[in-house]
Amino acid sequence: MYKVMALDIGTKRIGIALSDYLLMLSNGHSYISREPETAALEQIYKIAKENNVQKIVVGLPLNMDGSKGFQAENCEEFASKIKGYEVIFEDERLTSDTAEENLRNKKIDFKKDKGLVDIESACIILEQYLARKN
Repeated sequence: MYKVMALDIGTKRIGIALSDYLLMLSNGHSYISREPETAALEQIYKIAKENNVQKIVVGLPLNMDGSKGFQAENCEEFASKIKGYEVIFEDERLTSDTAEENLRNKKIDFKKDKGLVDIESACIILEQYLARKN
């Protein structure tokens, strides 16, 4: 049995979510600083190892027309450095807006801690992936 990890890769932070062992539920885990990149990758590997992760789903922020912009290419470039895991890309258009709405509905103030939005976005990315796989 294994878990799936999802990453919401931004320019400053990376939100992390993990599935359960049944691959049905998404749980927010944490967020980490994107820089320095080697430290970010080490933290991702550490979390993956501690949680028996085999697959990593990376949110790909496509443009509304489906094309790749700077941020999508930036995510792909970072994800290309993840070794030893199956890396899967998941369309994440509008997840930040949905994440903010979810947090507002839960009465969670994210204005002072934007990392909470990154974690919630990673949860949404993982939920989309799991729903498509199940």
